[in-house]
Amino acid sequence: MLVELETVLKRMQDLKRFYLRLVRHIQAQMLTKDIMVQILRQLQPKELLKNIWTYSPKESRMDNVIAINDLEQLQETMTRVQENGKRFYQTPEGQKYPSVTTVTGLLTRDHIKLWRERVGEEVANKISTSAAKRGTRMHSLFEQYLRAEEPVFFDNIMESSMFEAVQPVLDDIIPIALEAGMYSNSLQMAGQVDCVGVWGDELAIIDFKTSAKYKEEYMADPWFHQMTAYAIMVEELTGEVVDRIVAVVGVDGGGCQVFEADPREYVDKLYSLRNQYRNLHGV
Repeated sequence: MLVELETVLKRMQDLKRFYLRLVRHIQAQMLTKDIMVQILRQLQPKELLKNIWTYSPKESRMDNVIAINDLEQLQETMTRVQENGKRFYQTPEGQKYPSVTTVTGLLTRDHIKLWRERVGEEVANKISTSAAKRGTRMHSLFEQYLRAEEPVFFDNIMESSMFEAVQPVLDDIIPIALEAGMYSNSLQMAGQVDCVGVWGDELAIIDFKTSAKYKEEYMADPWFHQMTAYAIMVEELTGEVVDRIVAVVGVDGGGCQVFEADPREYVDKLYSLRNQYRNLHGV
């Protein structure tokens, strides 16, 4: 039985690589857009790849893990609460954990405090509110496009220009779970991931950001901590190993940036940050 399982898993990996190479080969040819669309519609490579990635024989799964394509349903069993301005989640087992963004907020806390002091509370509140609305709106558009369930419409030219800049990156993503609530008993943290999907030929956590200006490489560090938490949650809940964490940034004026890292580089840093939060707040 073990030998048969290993053979099945190897064939799944081979199929993933085959379809990815096939799509890239088609894209590399000097074909008209209409012909490419017809070929890809017939092949439906994203759906095939998603089915391959999410396929897991029941016999090969441990009793305490869920299928990766069931992650979106997990959120229905979790409860979100606010306490003293901090976000917590209650797990299906009744544990109350701080949110990922609450814990990783320690990394930017001092910088944000200095910025608010420099520009003043009124200006800072206005900028923060505007940025939050823009981020929420663009997240909704990205999710809608990835689900491919209905057309995407824009409220203004700023939205359309940012979306058009990010769209080629979205086309390279094979989504498995979007806006999925998750938790980790080892981290004692919980949160909602933007996207668990296939990036290149690797399982990845993909986070969508918006910004008024282009970011420098070091600015992605807090995001990598955040996404590493989600990577740990995916492995803990499903048994699937996440090999890549990817931040996709839409920039005002029609720009796009992509920052990538290996989550293994951030695991120790994240656990250290979690202990720091526990020592500060007692949870």
